[in-house]
Order: sequence, then C-alpha cells, then structure tokens
Amino acid sequence: MSPKEQQLRQGAEALGIALSDEQAEQLLAYGALILKWNKVYNLTALRDPAAVLTHHLLDSLAAIAPLQRECASEAKLLDVGAGAGLPGVVIAILRSDIDVTCVDAVAKKAAFIQQVASELGLRNLHGLHARVETLTGSYEVISSRAFASLPDFVLGSVHLLAPDGVWLAMKGRVPTDEIAQLPPQAEVFHVEQLSVPGLDAERCIVWMRKPAG
Repeated sequence: MSPKEQQLRQGAEALGIALSDEQAEQLLAYGALILKWNKVYNLTALRDPAAVLTHHLLDSLAAIAPLQRECASEAKLLDVGAGAGLPGVVIAILRSDIDVTCVDAVAKKAAFIQQVASELGLRNLHGLHARVETLTGSYEVISSRAFASLPDFVLGSVHLLAPDGVWLAMKGRVPTDEIAQLPPQAEVFHVEQLSVPGLDAERCIVWMRKPAG
C-alpha cells in the first residue's frame, strides 16, 4: 500500500468510513486527474499532491457520514458551482446509489467532470455546463462547497429543491452573518462542525430546507 493510500484510508477511517479497494483506487485516481488537468485548466489553486489529499479528498469525505444520515437511500444530488467536482465526485464514488450532477458555469470544469466520470467508470456522475438559475428538475440534495454566500446559493437553486429536499452547504467557519440574511425560502435546521484529518482549519456543514407549509 502506498503512503498516499495509507493516509487516505486512515483519514477516511477517522471520519467513520471504511473504503473499499475500488473506492480508494478511484479517489486516488481522481486526485491524480485534478493535478494533471490543473496544469492546463487551472481547476483549483492547489498544486501539491499532499494538499489535494487533505484539502480536497478528505475535506469532501467529511461530508459522507452526515449525508448518509440525511439521505440514506437513492436520491438525485446537484452539486452547484462544482469546480473540480468537490464534493460531488467524492459523493459519486462513495454513494453509487446517488445520481450526482455537477453543474458549473465554466465549460472546461464541466468537461473535466465528464472526463472523470468516463475514466473512473462512474455511471452516476454527470458534468453539466450551465448556470444553476437556468436549470429545471428536482433534486433531493443540493450541495455546494465554498461556492457562494448562503443567500445566493439558496435563491439560485430553490426552484430545483424537492419538497422534502435539503441543502448541504460546506463552509469554513460558521457563516453567522450569511445565516442571518437567509431569504424566507430556506431555514437552517442544523449546523454541523466537521473535523478533517490532517487539516488544521474550521469546517462545517450548514443544513437547510424549505420551511414547513
């Protein structure tokens, strides 16, 4: 087992996830694809393999156990402003029962997601070049990671959230000001602190849904 795979598996274990051999292989292959495409397409600011492992792969894996709790069975998930596909690609690798669409307004980023889906054989992963405001459809989960302010995230995607659906917003420190400015279409039902192995930084998930009635 390579040191990188060992670090990935140990990190995942600390997050309560036992990776299968295939999942570990796919995650590491995805990390390698990010680094490879980054040279040409500037998908992410990170250029260091170790940083991609902690700041991207493990950071996104931190959402998997919370997602399992909120969405235990088959679902459609939309990852907004997906960039290099975080956390959408990681969710697609870990949850084959979830159909994941990663949408980004930048064509080359959507093309990268399509390439990842093809190279890793992920039939449940789709890259879509569009602005979220123009989409139609219905999704049980709408996710974002450091994409926009919570009010902008909600207003841009509220027409796509299924009646019993949830928003999963990955943030750094708790965005108290943004929560205070949320439009009436959304309410926060849980702010979940995350601890990412190997990452000395504040992380949380802001869970939101449409208000009852």
